[in-house]
Amino acid sequence: MQDSHTSETNQKSIEATIVSGILSARIRPGTRLGENQLAALFDVSRTRVREAMMRLETRGIVHVSPRRGWFVVEPSAEDAIAVYEARRIVEAGLLRSMRVLTEEGRKALEAHLNEERNAMAAGDRQRLTYLMGDFHIRIAELSGNAIIVDILRDLTARTILISILYQSEFHAAQSHEGHCRIFEAMQAGDFAKAATLAVEHLDEVEMGLDLTARPDPLSDLRNSLSLPPKAASAVSRQSDLKTATSKEQ
Repeated sequence: MQDSHTSETNQKSIEATIVSGILSARIRPGTRLGENQLAALFDVSRTRVREAMMRLETRGIVHVSPRRGWFVVEPSAEDAIAVYEARRIVEAGLLRSMRVLTEEGRKALEAHLNEERNAMAAGDRQRLTYLMGDFHIRIAELSGNAIIVDILRDLTARTILISILYQSEFHAAQSHEGHCRIFEAMQAGDFAKAATLAVEHLDEVEMGLDLTARPDPLSDLRNSLSLPPKAASAVSRQSDLKTATSKEQ
């Protein structure tokens, strides 16, 4: 029988793995998270899985649908606006509160920016998605405040879900340049400027979202059938036309 420490570790492992999957865009909005499957994968009881899911629900990462189970959230346009506003407040406040960038911190951010450049050169979209979000989490880690790190990690995970749903183009170079400007201001010890640049960077990313878009409930099936959106729409229109013609006859 598992002791309480082991159970707590397993719950945190489930939560951390799911959040990590979202941060790297491997887990998409609306993904069903089956209790039985997770229990088998983590070798825990369904009760432990359910407890982990409930914790993720309070963090705004998953939601439960009656008689259907747990699903990764699909943020609405209103959610997107609220999440970006929260990130602006948290990140600007964090940077304004900083007084110095240590040599260790400088090296960590510099190495991270090099990773971004390498991923762009390799055209590794999934790796870039993770790195673009992780840059902000790394800055939070420099503060040494675990609560802020947890808050920003959850907000960043929700941002990734928002991007998957509403971002029509992936502007990696633009995001990377924004990160470089923030880093340069931090290196110069101008954390007020770094805070302003962070807000501008988040504004740019939010402006790149199409919040009029609606999640496609058939996206997984569409991808499985290798149907591009236009082709799928054409199929739908043809089906509607045949139905209308049949009714007229």
